[in-house]
Amino acid sequence: MAENINIIKMLLCFYDCPFPNKEEEFSKKRCPKLHTLWLAVHLATCVPPAEKYTLLINMANQGPTFGLSRDIRNKIEKKYEPELEERLVEWIIAQCGASVGRPEPGRMGFQAWLKDGTVLSLLINSLYSEDKKPIKKIQDTDKAFKQMEQVSQFLKAAENYGVNKTDIFQTVDLWESKDMAAVQRTLMALGSIAVTRNDGHYHGDLNWFHKKAQENKREFTEEQLAQGKNIIGLQMGSNQGASQAGMVGYGQARQIIS
Repeated sequence: MAENINIIKMLLCFYDCPFPNKEEEFSKKRCPKLHTLWLAVHLATCVPPAEKYTLLINMANQGPTFGLSRDIRNKIEKKYEPELEERLVEWIIAQCGASVGRPEPGRMGFQAWLKDGTVLSLLINSLYSEDKKPIKKIQDTDKAFKQMEQVSQFLKAAENYGVNKTDIFQTVDLWESKDMAAVQRTLMALGSIAVTRNDGHYHGDLNWFHKKAQENKREFTEEQLAQGKNIIGLQMGSNQGASQAGMVGYGQARQIIS
């Protein structure tokens, strides 16, 4: 079956391929055409169901970037802060325990440490009591769709914990290392909420994160509310401040009494 599929693929390549020496370019796998028909046949006949998702994800990975795309990519990578990485690593280890290990220094080491979602799941669970952990099952797996599912579970749990949607990174930002600065932003927001809650589940230095502003709700009695109705608002003008007291008529001398 695999041999037949290769024949079909080669025929499709020969049918509409821009390279002059089609057989040589096909053998080097340099044909730029995306043969959707071959992909459909290949998925239907050769790829086990459990591997189809991984194949599609791998095909979606982008190659080298050039020009404006590279400039944008470089700007995104410059937003990543190595010092912030060190702080987040220390917090996660303090929060989850030494069993999570320690990543290799640098953006790629940090990404590889968090990519499968295991450490992230342990982190969000550590912020809850034993009977209220949001992620019930954490799997140490090498299957792409399972890893991405665990990352998605962490993001949902982080949002339920109180992290704003604008501070939540996308799964692809971590899984394909597209925007690791966004991952740092999410973890910083999560740490800030944990420090602000002060419910006993936070572990680590309190100075690692800023406390969020908290609501200062005030209650007034009926008597205080009634008194407030008698006060003229400044929008209506004011009877305080400058007045005509001490003014004299035009041309007259002012009387000064000592």
